[in-house]
Amino acid sequence: MIRQLAGIALAPAALLALAAPLAPAAPTASAAELSLQQVLRSSAAHAPQILEAVARQKQADARLLSTQGLYDLVFEGDAQWRALGYYDNASAEFRATRPMTGNGGATYAGYRLSMGPFASYDGKSITNGLGEVKVGAVFALLRDRLIDDRRGRMAIAGLDTELAELEREMVAVGVQRRAIEAYQQWVAAGQRLRIYRDLLDLAAARQTSIEKQVGAGARPAMLAVENRQNIVRRQALLVRAEQDLEVQANALSLFLRDETGQPLVPKSEDLPAALPRLAMPTATHEDDAIKARPDVQMLMTRLQQASTRSALAQNELRPRLDLRVEGSKDFGDGGPLGYVRQPLEAIVGVRFSVPLEQRQARGKIAEATAETDALVHRRRLLEQQLTVEIANLKAQVTGSDKLAHLVLDEAGLAARMAEAERRRFSLGASDFLLVNLREEAAADARLRQVEAEYRVSASRAELVASLVDREQLGLE
Repeated sequence: MIRQLAGIALAPAALLALAAPLAPAAPTASAAELSLQQVLRSSAAHAPQILEAVARQKQADARLLSTQGLYDLVFEGDAQWRALGYYDNASAEFRATRPMTGNGGATYAGYRLSMGPFASYDGKSITNGLGEVKVGAVFALLRDRLIDDRRGRMAIAGLDTELAELEREMVAVGVQRRAIEAYQQWVAAGQRLRIYRDLLDLAAARQTSIEKQVGAGARPAMLAVENRQNIVRRQALLVRAEQDLEVQANALSLFLRDETGQPLVPKSEDLPAALPRLAMPTATHEDDAIKARPDVQMLMTRLQQASTRSALAQNELRPRLDLRVEGSKDFGDGGPLGYVRQPLEAIVGVRFSVPLEQRQARGKIAEATAETDALVHRRRLLEQQLTVEIANLKAQVTGSDKLAHLVLDEAGLAARMAEAERRRFSLGASDFLLVNLREEAAADARLRQVEAEYRVSASRAELVASLVDREQLGLE
């Protein structure tokens, strides 16, 4: 790996006098290091994707409020004055109507007042001197009794708000998973940078010793040139590692933001001591965890919407039978023609209609049934895919843990071999090529250790996201 990355010639840096051991020891934690929890809190509060999903949820809430307006109290007024003609009269009528929330009917109340003479055939328009008060209600007995267009639209709008909330959760889970991945990539890039820096420090420190020995005639001058070449090659590796760290820091800034939502690019001083290792989710039953996932819940909500549409279509097949109950009372003296309506009037009536051709309703029922079947199959496939995905992730977690332990042992042994070879070289019992190979083998082992630890961290994060562990995702 080290030899494959070589190939960029740069001017040598200032040589260091002391050699840092090429061992897999983890650096101590710093109080100023950037933690994963800080990134997740910042992402959950300021990520534009999450804020967009929140705005869409507010849109759904606004649409639900608009649908609730179908039950608003409606006030109507109608006034007229006969300006020309044999009869000089005027009338005014006011009415307030409110639909019922548990029935397709409505309740209403009104007031009517007439002034001046009316023709005998307009007797219904005449009221007593103080007018007429009327109250009544219409009840749906067949069609619109269990569900009507208003209740159906409100139910679907209410489920739309649930869909918007579930979509916001799905977006938040995806954003937090990407935030964890960006943080892991940044930390891993920082650890690789430390390895290449340690590798360069060893060659730089050895250069000082070699030049002293060459000056004393104990080593050939070509050895100093060869080690200088080795320094330049390791400097190239270090520059590439620094470039990769900068790229990963820029990627992390999309999730790490200040209070105003502006991206913050983390510094190398903010690097933590080790990769984050999330805890295994504590889901008691995988089936329950799968059913609680937002995407599965979204399909269940869409099934409820399809069921509501089917119920609306079934309602259109029923005949209409409405019952009307009304009472009215006139007040004051008699009208211009001497009519005096004193007793309370009560009216009971029914209205009946039946659809003879029902193609539209049957088509809607077939459409809702097909939609339900499609959603059921989609939900079954999603649950099966999630079951396989979670099983695979658990296998990856177990395997990556075992591999990480093996690679850790390998890195420790390679570091011991490199250290022993450096002591032999200092005593003149080894040559430059062998000690260089030992150091690069130790560096390769440390790089594999970083990769193994990254896989452990990434597989656990994937499992946490798949089981929607909201606490570890920073969503609680």
